Amino acid sequence: MTLAFIAVIAGLALLVWSADRFVDGAAATARHFGMPALLIGMVVVGFGTSAPEMVVSALAASQGNPGIALGNAYGSNITNIALILGLTAVIAPIAVHSQILRKELPLLTLVTVLAAWQLWDGTVTRLEAIILLVVFAGLMGWTIVQGMRQKDDPLGSEMEQELNASPMPLNRSLLWLIVGLVLLIISSRILVWGAVEIARGFGVTDLIIGLTIIAVGTSLPELASSIIATRKGEHDLALGNVLGSNLFNTLAVVGIAGVIHPMSVGPEVFWRDIMVMAALTLSLFVIGYGFRGQGRVNRFEGAALIAAYIAYTAYLVTTAF
Repeated sequence: MTLAFIAVIAGLALLVWSADRFVDGAAATARHFGMPALLIGMVVVGFGTSAPEMVVSALAASQGNPGIALGNAYGSNITNIALILGLTAVIAPIAVHSQILRKELPLLTLVTVLAAWQLWDGTVTRLEAIILLVVFAGLMGWTIVQGMRQKDDPLGSEMEQELNASPMPLNRSLLWLIVGLVLLIISSRILVWGAVEIARGFGVTDLIIGLTIIAVGTSLPELASSIIATRKGEHDLALGNVLGSNLFNTLAVVGIAGVIHPMSVGPEVFWRDIMVMAALTLSLFVIGYGFRGQGRVNRFEGAALIAAYIAYTAYLVTTAF
């Protein structure tokens, strides 16, 4: 059991570090091959920050651990809204602009409804997984086209500044790209093995481990980037990072895992985890619209989100034992 705990801690640390190296190498490599800064920010960095969830869930599904695969994806969504957005708002209140209320939040809500419909019978078939990936590809294409049409897009400008601030030679960027990807896979295997052993040792399902320990660990890149963005006053990036990550987890992470191996889970995933995820998503509408002037996630609302996460996690732990 001690070795399993060491494996989880070491696996998470290596996973987060390797994901950061992978993103740096991929972004610099894309820049060398002439990809626009906006596309690097939307595609390369977007995929990279969600790489931990994607690799962990894919490996878990291939090894016949659907609880870890789905728990990691949906648990990360819950963690992103309740814990990460809550902590970020407590540090510095987050302004919610009208574009997020008109586009991103309704889109995430529809995707959450799709996830609920999909898991109504407790299974993710290969066909359903393919549907998720097709929807994801369509959304990515639409988002890229919309972004390229806009002049002076803030994400593209910020990405341009970051790439110019620390230019990386091509050979070094390729090295970090390869090393980051290899370590991502190795650390994910270590993490999944440790999580399964802990679940067996305590007699709990691998779903609980996926929803808690692994979900928090794989969401650390989003936590770091959201806090940094908020402290810089870039509220759109902080909130957009969370919403974009949730879209990626629900569509791409679950879709890739389901294509690799169809999954079957208990009814509690729908009635407990999907419903909590949906409630938190809808709560952002209430918070975002506000009651006086421009909507914002203030410190009180951030604390309420954190309290909701603590209550949810406590319920998971108490019912597991």
